[in-house]
Amino acid sequence: MEVQETRVQTDRVLTIPNILSMARLVGVPLFLWLILQKHDGWALVVLALSGVSDYLDGKLARRWNQISSLGRLLDPAADRLYILSTLFGLTWREILPLWLTLALLAREAMLLVMVWILRRHGYPPPQVNFLGKAATFNLMYAFPLLLLSDGEGWLSSLAAIFGWAFAGWGTTLYWWAGILYVVQVRRLVRADATAD
Repeated sequence: MEVQETRVQTDRVLTIPNILSMARLVGVPLFLWLILQKHDGWALVVLALSGVSDYLDGKLARRWNQISSLGRLLDPAADRLYILSTLFGLTWREILPLWLTLALLAREAMLLVMVWILRRHGYPPPQVNFLGKAATFNLMYAFPLLLLSDGEGWLSSLAAIFGWAFAGWGTTLYWWAGILYVVQVRRLVRADATAD
């Protein structure tokens, strides 16, 4: 959760940033189908386009004063869905070990519990912080590299080295950000308890 919250600047739904986020969401099932069918080149293209639109939607929303409540929901939802679909696809193809997938899914489950606790106390879901964004950034680099590593030759070997490095950093940062959310939720709940 961020302490400094960026204010909603528009209630419009059809803004360029929101359309970019919606396009990212539409790309999730296509991306998963491409991975499962082993069309790795096309899957990488969809993932790359998703990364570009992820960068653009936030930048354009700030530049054009089009930060919206819908955009705040769509952006992290698209990030999570790409991560989940990639986890599923790469685990299904045995590129990712099951323990790594379970570690990342356990962190997501922990955050769902935190969101539920926040809602019970009348707080909105946590805002994405820098650490969470850095974790997502690392994982979004790790997954395509690990997909590229599913082959032979020097390029696959190089992709495996960098892919596993990004996966390690991303998983560590993902959990670190999750633990910080837990600490912040705990402080809010305690503050509520002492206020009563």
